[in-house]
Amino acid sequence: MKTPPIPVVFEPLYKVKPWGGRALARLFDKQLPPDQPIGESWELVSLPDNESRVAAGPLAGRTLSDLIEMWGKDLLGAAALADGRFPLLIKFLDAHENLSVQVHPKPAPDDPAGWQSGIKHETWYVLDAEPGAEFYIGLKPDIQPQDVADAANTPRMSGLLRRWPVKAGNCFYLPSGTVHALGAGIVVAEIQTPSDVTYRLYDWDRVGVDGQPRELHIEQALRNIRYDVPDQQIVQPRSHTADMFATVTRVVACERFVLDKLRLAEGISKHLPHAEMAIWVVLSGFGKLARERYECSYQAGDVVLIPADCAQIRADIESDCEILEVKVPMARYSAAQPSAAGEPAR
Repeated sequence: MKTPPIPVVFEPLYKVKPWGGRALARLFDKQLPPDQPIGESWELVSLPDNESRVAAGPLAGRTLSDLIEMWGKDLLGAAALADGRFPLLIKFLDAHENLSVQVHPKPAPDDPAGWQSGIKHETWYVLDAEPGAEFYIGLKPDIQPQDVADAANTPRMSGLLRRWPVKAGNCFYLPSGTVHALGAGIVVAEIQTPSDVTYRLYDWDRVGVDGQPRELHIEQALRNIRYDVPDQQIVQPRSHTADMFATVTRVVACERFVLDKLRLAEGISKHLPHAEMAIWVVLSGFGKLARERYECSYQAGDVVLIPADCAQIRADIESDCEILEVKVPMARYSAAQPSAAGEPAR
């Protein structure tokens, strides 16, 4: 019998990075590969060389692309695919050291939502941060392209960047083309459009896990830096709604995704109130989502894909939960845009 659209959790894909650490084991009890600096845990992805597979249940081992083919609009709702693939990439990042100073391809003037390949709009939600930790996002006022060109691949590069103090619960939105670096001592949940194209400007004079300096992409980076990203777009005003069982806080909204923080009280048992695809990034607590005889249990550190056909899905909140809920707005632009060449990096 065909499995109806049900919530699923996928196996994480762990990425060894020279700047990574072991914090994901401490925060979420993730079973990391031993003795490796794990910088990224890709939780939900469909890219040519990286494909999420269902972790458990009747669909165990099936890929995210399999589910799209199987359920179609019952999974996606009004969400458009990007280059024929799932429209988001969800991951956790553990920055034991600074990430490289980098930039992602800027959108074409006639496509601000960035449907062309390689565009990477992203949001960092801070899960854990050491005292004094900070992000590097955007350039200081009056910095000109020649200033960046002169400082590229030198320690002077970090001095051109704006520094943002961070603590757990902060959230920052980085439209593609924003020069940035994730600072040391920070763990974030990253919600982004499905691209791994990154151009490095400076890598803090370190070497990769192979002992060799990592590749830089200075010419590409200089062509793609945006100088017009306002502060109010990076840190957006929040809005709140609440009832006796739940509070919902809008954290970030852009044309490719919206992000709300849910606080759900223990004991809630009700059918899901929306009719669109959603992704739950579980920050704390546990519970289950059930449809007919199928159940999907979740706990802190899980990322749950909830299909658009969810009227028959019941949420049972078994302890107080904090959840990041990600949704995809109806597409305003065609997903059929020319491809942008680039190199994956971090």
